[in-house]
Amino acid sequence: ARAAALAVANNPSGTSFNPLVLYGGVGLGKTHLVHAIGNHLLETQKDKRILYISSEKFTVDFVEAIQRDSVAEFSTFYRSVDLLIVDDIQFLAGKEKTQDIFFHTFNTLHQLGKQIVLSSDKPPKELKGLNERLISRFQWGLTADIQPPDLETRIAILRKKASRDGIEIEDPEVLAAIAMRVQTNIRELEGALTRSVAYA
Repeated sequence: ARAAALAVANNPSGTSFNPLVLYGGVGLGKTHLVHAIGNHLLETQKDKRILYISSEKFTVDFVEAIQRDSVAEFSTFYRSVDLLIVDDIQFLAGKEKTQDIFFHTFNTLHQLGKQIVLSSDKPPKELKGLNERLISRFQWGLTADIQPPDLETRIAILRKKASRDGIEIEDPEVLAAIAMRVQTNIRELEGALTRSVAYA
């Protein structure tokens, strides 16, 4: 997932990773990774128009555009970006009109050679409540799974958090013990360290 994100950040639309769909469980860093793509592009290609948005915000914007009778302006705005990043795409499930406008937005951007990056909690083929034509579009590029970190990585994450927060851990076994108990979620892992410090 990291290598694919870096490839897209260095050469948007220049790889076959379009769209790039990153998926994984809660708290594994999907949002951090998609933000990193956008931030890297902001630093290296300042002329590019980059938009990060959650699928929920996309839906809210679309509903407001319907209410204001400005769907054409909505479409023009979203179809004018060079990089569209949509976080938590699974929340489009069951929203037929939003899915329809997103389908057309996706097609337009893809045909124009613009880069699309999506994140989800599941691989596209497992997303329930999404239109089949959208799911097939999501599978055009690269789908990358973000797995929970291994023990060594969890310990490194804890060391970095402790250092960043100015926490001195004298016994390295403390971090190993936390890392062995919390295995699936980075937020939970960092929270366990915070709670341990508070108890201490």
